[in-house]
Amino acid sequence: MSNLTVAVLAPPDYAKDLGKKGTTSDITFYNLKKGDATVTFIEPTRYPEKLSSLFYTVSLSDCVVLVVSEINAAFGECVLMLQCAGKAKGYLILKNYITPEQIALLIKDTVIEQYEVLEEDMVGLREKMLEISVKQTAHQKTHETAGKGSVPVDAHFNVKGVGVVVLGSVAQGMIKKHDTLKVLPIEKNAQIRSIQKHDDDADTAITGDRVGLALKNIESEDLDRGFVLTNDPAIRHATTITGKAELVKYWPAPLKEGMVLYAGHWMQFLPTRLETVVVKGDEWRKPTITLSMEKDLVYPPNARVVLHYLEGGKLRVVGSLVLE
Repeated sequence: MSNLTVAVLAPPDYAKDLGKKGTTSDITFYNLKKGDATVTFIEPTRYPEKLSSLFYTVSLSDCVVLVVSEINAAFGECVLMLQCAGKAKGYLILKNYITPEQIALLIKDTVIEQYEVLEEDMVGLREKMLEISVKQTAHQKTHETAGKGSVPVDAHFNVKGVGVVVLGSVAQGMIKKHDTLKVLPIEKNAQIRSIQKHDDDADTAITGDRVGLALKNIESEDLDRGFVLTNDPAIRHATTITGKAELVKYWPAPLKEGMVLYAGHWMQFLPTRLETVVVKGDEWRKPTITLSMEKDLVYPPNARVVLHYLEGGKLRVVGSLVLE
């Protein structure tokens, strides 16, 4: 079974015609299955009120469907989020007589410039995503399943007769039934009792799979959204991180020490304080910065973090940060 996760950035409930509604919180999942191919569509339910809703949706996705029904601040913010998260695979659907020429300048020099423009056809869109899912799986089995697996936690709860269940997506590598995984950042261990993908039992899960994991040796109260289950010793966690930042071209001024930013990585959206800013020459849009936070950020080597500033009014996406 293969899975493709698609961020649907569109008017509310747009994805309800693409799949069967699943879990909903600040993000809503819609599931589509045909044969061995599955697609998970995600909508940012609480956006634009909660910027984290948009970040989580984009962070989880393999590709993006960006529906442009109005050229407004939310459209601009989505463009910046996709650029900072490096989401290069995507599709544009233009509504209300908006033309590619009208948005050309707004998406120039961003990942969206390479997105394929599609006609609005829900049946055709479902079939296209299923087809990509099948092709992606063949590639993943060859290239991306080697090495250890990591699963950021989206939700967790107790199920009578089963125990602790965690919902999440495999961010990298492969996990197997009966694997013992470290729970970061709390450094506890949990064993996988069983794996479900789209309500079917499975022995393994690979990059991109949406999974429900029944766990042993851990309590639901020990867990939190953003925690990471992994058997990869390279995964780190820290309350202080340093890296090279790149600010969006619309950001008006150099970053200042003491600013409170939000760091987004996988299913984490953590408040951080800007401790140091080092600028070479006049390249203030590419500073080296150090951030500190009260909770640990869990991340792999060379992770890409999206920086947000919630007091920024209409400009809340600051840029990206590649960690050292």
